[in-house]
Parts: sequence; C-alpha cells; structure tokens
Amino acid sequence: MKPQKYLLLLIAFLFISSSVLPQQETELYKKLKSFKEIVSVTPIKTDTTFTEGYQILISQPIDHNNPKSESFKQKIYLLHRNEKLPTVLALEGYSADFNRPYELTKILQGNQVLVEHRYFGASVPEKIDWNYLTVKQSAADHHAIVQLFKKIYSSKWVSTGVSKGGQTTIFFKRFYPNDVDVAVPYVAPVNYSMEDPRITQFLKAVGSYECRKKILDYQRAFLQRRDEIMPFLMKDVETMNLQLAFDWDFLYEIWVLEYSFTFWQYGAAKCEDVPLPNADAKVMFEHMKKVNGYSWYTEQGVQQFLPSYIQFYKEIGYYDYDLEPFKDLLTEVKDGSSIFWIPKELRPKFDGTLLTDVSEWLKTKSNNMIFIYGELDTWSATSVVLSDKTNALKMVCKGGHHGTSIRSFDPENKELIYSTLEKWLDLKIKR
Repeated sequence: MKPQKYLLLLIAFLFISSSVLPQQETELYKKLKSFKEIVSVTPIKTDTTFTEGYQILISQPIDHNNPKSESFKQKIYLLHRNEKLPTVLALEGYSADFNRPYELTKILQGNQVLVEHRYFGASVPEKIDWNYLTVKQSAADHHAIVQLFKKIYSSKWVSTGVSKGGQTTIFFKRFYPNDVDVAVPYVAPVNYSMEDPRITQFLKAVGSYECRKKILDYQRAFLQRRDEIMPFLMKDVETMNLQLAFDWDFLYEIWVLEYSFTFWQYGAAKCEDVPLPNADAKVMFEHMKKVNGYSWYTEQGVQQFLPSYIQFYKEIGYYDYDLEPFKDLLTEVKDGSSIFWIPKELRPKFDGTLLTDVSEWLKTKSNNMIFIYGELDTWSATSVVLSDKTNALKMVCKGGHHGTSIRSFDPENKELIYSTLEKWLDLKIKR
C-alpha cells in the first residue's frame, strides 16, 4: 500500500479514449442541483456505457460531532446509467484524480459514486486541523453521501475500494453496516499495531529461499556499491528536475530497504530479473528504479501523501524495516521505523483502539463482505482474519500481487465470487 498511483495512469489513458459529455439540463442534473448539501455540479466526459457523468462538490462538516463546525468541500465523481440499477460506492483512500469505472461497476453494470478521501486532493479544509483526520470522521463523510444519493438511487448498494481505499471500505462497513448491501474491499490490510511485525515475517518467508537470497544479495550489493550507483541516481533526479525531501545518503538507504517490500507488493519484476551483485552499476540502478521508484521521496510526493502517513501513525498502522541484514552497511538510517515520513512536530500518538475493535468486528459481524487479496502481495501479510461466525468470503489469488482483481482469479473462484454477489444482491450478473 505504498502510496503509488502511477498504475492508474494507464487506466486513465484507456478510459478517456472513448467518452461522452452529458447534457446539462437532464432531470438528474436538476435533481443534483436541488440538493442543499451539494455546492457545485459540473458535467464531465464519461465512458460511453454511461449516460451522464458529473464532478460534484459536497459540503461536509470538518467535525461530524459538531454540525456547527467549519465545513470543507469533498469531491465526488458520479457515473450514471439508470436510477433503478445497483450503485457502486467507490471509496478512495487518497485523492480522486479522475473518474473511472471500478471493476465492480463494470461487473454489475450499475451506477458509480466515487468519493475522494477527506484531506486529500481537492477535499481539503482551508485550515488543516489533523485532529479531524480520523477513520470515524471519514466514515461519517461517506454515510452522509450515501444518505444523500439514496434519494436518487434506491436499489442495491455495493461499496468497494483498493488498498487504502479497501481499508476505508472496511471501516465504513464497520461503523455504518446498513448503508450498503455488500462490501468488496481489495487488497486491504488490517494491521494489529503501529508497525505490524507480520510484514517482516512475511518477507522472510514469501517465495523461494533462492529468490529471497537473491533479493538480499542485490540489496547488500546496492549499499556496498553506493559510490558507483549514487551518481546515476543524482543524474536522474537532476534530469527530471526533482526536489528531494531527504539527504542523498538517507534517501539511498531507505530506497534499498524498501526494495523487498515493493518487489513483492507489485510484482513489477520476476526473481530472474534481479541483477547479480556484480552486475553493471547502471543495470543495478535501472532495475531499482523500475521496481521501486522514488517519486514519493520528493518534496511533492511527501507533501501529497502526508495525510496518509498521519493516519497510519495515528490509528491505522503501517510497517517498519528490518535493519539486521544491513547493519554493517548503513550509515544514516539508525532506526527501522517509517515514521520519518512525518515531520517531528506533526507526529501523532498512536491509538490502537480502532484496530482492536475492527479486528474483533471482522470475526463476528462482517457479513456480506468479499475480501480480495493477492497471495504474493506484501500487504497480504496483514490481511483480514475471519471466523465461521459470518458469511464473509476471503479470496486469495494464487501468485497475485497488489493489483489483484476479480478478473485475476481462475474460472472456478471467479464463479464463486459472481454467484455470491448474485445471492447477496438478488440479481443476475452477465458472464
């Protein structure tokens, strides 16, 4: 769940290649304009399978426990087919940079309400008060949105989200279990602590011994050959005119430590692609850049994803680095914690109450939920733990990574997902 969004760029390109601009004076448009909670409605281009699309700004209180608190504008993308069809509530964990139909929206051939997360993108209060960036406040945002849009879409509702958006989907279902009929979070971790040790345990066991050793040898060689490889990094940063948020050597070491996590998370390379320790320095660098890009180490990247790190270290949890295999080669990184992403003056005190509550709820009350995971995704280390007390379904795609979707599964398991959705939603899915 490293805050990467570059995988979405291809989706965006494919999406905008065929689109339609809705008429502005439809009945739906007039209805949206009539809601006092909606600040603005802007027609947008949509996939041609939708009849209308809108970018909407809705007014939300910063503090839902105090209706008189200051408000902020939250961005929503609406994709409309028909009011009588199911509606997919697509919950982003970060910013919503463009409207796109989610996989479930395509499967169900329904409408979609895509919501940008509070404190990200355009959905940021004028005055930032981090005390109100909480899971419960976010869930209350989504509750308000669902209640409003149910005035239009009264059929079945399904919530979904990917990675941190998947976490958001779980949390929303926990606090507002009756708002949607079904929830389908993708690759969503539920950690047990501020920096969950199951991540390190996973990285020590995933794949084959030979592959893990090759990764470790590559990482150690990357550190040992710092003087050879660093110039390639510095030149690349200069060429792209990037402003780094960290000193060169600190960035270099963190970059190497992050490699194994990202290697397994995204599966951008295979074990046979990992360079040998004596490979050409440029080859070493290019492989690292391909598998483990460094855009989030820039000032822009750090600022863009600061809200997520504050959430991680306030109540959602994250991961740290195992320094033991590299202690003799590290000069700048003295602590394996990832809290360095947050300026010292903003670092919150971690409260594990939410994670304890949600973990227990998942085992006892997480009905009508399908959890999608990839077997090799590092974040599967902290996947949900269920019990036989609910009808929830946990699906793990063999060989899958963080991009795992329903279409990634073999026909038998895909059919299980489809038939379960049909049963819970009382509808027929076109195969």
